[in-house]
Amino acid sequence: MPSVCMYFQMHQPLRLGRYSVFDTRSDYFDDHHNVEILQKVVDKCYAPATRLLLDLIDRHDGRFRLSLSVSGVLIDQLRTQAAHVIDALEALARTGCVEFLNETYYHSMSFLYSRDEFRAQVEQHAAMIEDLFGQSPVVFRNTELIYNNDLAHYIGSLGRHRGILAEGADHVLHGRSVNEVYRPPHTEGISLLLKNYGLSDDIAFRFSNHEWPEFPLTAEKYAGWINRLNGQGRVCNLFMDFETFGEHQWAETGIFDFLDELPGQLLASPDNDFLTVSEAIDRYEPVDTFDTPHMISWADTERDLSAWLGNAMQSNALHELYKLEQQVKESGDAALLADWRRLTTSDHVYYMCTKYYANGAVHNYFNPYESPYDSYINFMNVMDNLRTRVALHSPDDANPLPRRLAAPSA
Repeated sequence: MPSVCMYFQMHQPLRLGRYSVFDTRSDYFDDHHNVEILQKVVDKCYAPATRLLLDLIDRHDGRFRLSLSVSGVLIDQLRTQAAHVIDALEALARTGCVEFLNETYYHSMSFLYSRDEFRAQVEQHAAMIEDLFGQSPVVFRNTELIYNNDLAHYIGSLGRHRGILAEGADHVLHGRSVNEVYRPPHTEGISLLLKNYGLSDDIAFRFSNHEWPEFPLTAEKYAGWINRLNGQGRVCNLFMDFETFGEHQWAETGIFDFLDELPGQLLASPDNDFLTVSEAIDRYEPVDTFDTPHMISWADTERDLSAWLGNAMQSNALHELYKLEQQVKESGDAALLADWRRLTTSDHVYYMCTKYYANGAVHNYFNPYESPYDSYINFMNVMDNLRTRVALHSPDDANPLPRRLAAPSA
């Protein structure tokens, strides 16, 4: 069978509190709600899932290997609210069987708007990984697997990475196997690992769906599907949110039992193995070019940027946010910069998405707003206050006072 490469993303945003046109406070984030959600996810997912991973690594004598990426936004919350999860992640790092990946510290879309800010967040995140887990990350995953040729070229120019993760988008593969290593065009030294979204989503989205023809999904059945990929490629990349285990799929669904049994099912044959992402890149040479001139992502059925830039509200919010970058940085105000960077977290515009139907349940998950329009108004009211704070550091004629937002039409 192909080598199995499991990668999990860990992230929870700092959600904004309710902020009206009359508010003037600079504490934008709902501390109570954020702590409440984090503790829920810790209890249902992070704590039991990290314990299980440690047990699986020990039980299989290090043959079970995986990769994790943890946003800086989440690490900051865990440090103050759930230090035992940090301890568990550090223990996973010490096993030598878990590789930590590099991403933007604030889970942002900064690559689309500011290369300077993108680089700053990538470097800040890499420094955190080195300090906390003792690893110098060599594989990059952009927020929500947002990727194109330009991203590959820029990451290659930084000189620290050997690989990037991307979505195995069918319209880019043109019938080629997703279970291979690829390379971007015109960029040397970078390999691409592509998500097998079919097999990944069988766990992440379909596992507890009683109407799915394959329900119930057992570890034995799933291992059989992977074994039957023999001859269709050399590496099977199973990429998903870590919250799949216990939060998106509750313990009552049997998801932890599934994860507990899967490595044993696959490792029953001595010819089968698990690899971290850099091990897969080191072992297997790219077979072809993955030419991606347009942006792709792992979100929704479209696998594009429409989850964050699908309407005028989202585009306007991001434009106004990044328009303040230079003035915020020139202000020298550390608190102002920290707030601005927390506002770059992609979840804020994700909540403004008007794409429902098949993707509605995903977009509503932990969404604190009644509607996308409510989210937009709240965010822009915060932005008005942020602009006022920026104005205090700038000449009067350079920063006119902001205009309060009128409710957008539906």
